[in-house]
Amino acid sequence: MMTLLVLVVVAAIGLFWGVGIYNGLITARNAFKNAFAQIDVQLTRRYDLIPNLVEVAKGYLKHERETLEAVVQARAAAVSGLAAAKANPGDPSAMAALGGAESGLAGALSRLMVVAEAYPDLKANQNMMQLTEELTSTENRIAFARQAYNDSVMAYNNRREVFPSSIIAGMFNFAAAALLEITDPAQRQAPKVSF
Repeated sequence: MMTLLVLVVVAAIGLFWGVGIYNGLITARNAFKNAFAQIDVQLTRRYDLIPNLVEVAKGYLKHERETLEAVVQARAAAVSGLAAAKANPGDPSAMAALGGAESGLAGALSRLMVVAEAYPDLKANQNMMQLTEELTSTENRIAFARQAYNDSVMAYNNRREVFPSSIIAGMFNFAAAALLEITDPAQRQAPKVSF
């Protein structure tokens, strides 16, 4: 009788231990998905600012049509990359695609800012100044959100890889999450805006 009681207690402890690990993995996965949602908010804000920036610049940059078209195309690719990443935050291929699209957009925006520097009337335009200030602020927010996401992904991946959590993670198919990495060194800094 005592042996049976000991076995029941050991089984109950094992069950509670397994449930605790499982719940910890779920919590960590939800944390990195929430962190990605914050990136989504900031990227969407940036994507919404870009058409306004292009419209303001369009009147001044009549001879720079290629630059403006490159920004519009890069924005479309980035919006598409964000949609794919939103569908499955942490998926390695989706995160790589988003990172690549973001690098392309950062390059196109940098070229637009360089071209805008050559047009004093555009630099002095109040709408352009306001939009570039908002864009710079948004870039900083994106950097902070990306850091929070990557920290959450690292915590989740660490939790799923350490023993004994790795046993539960393997049993319930907790896949590794991917970081949102920057592939373009120019994107590591917020765009330089000077008026």
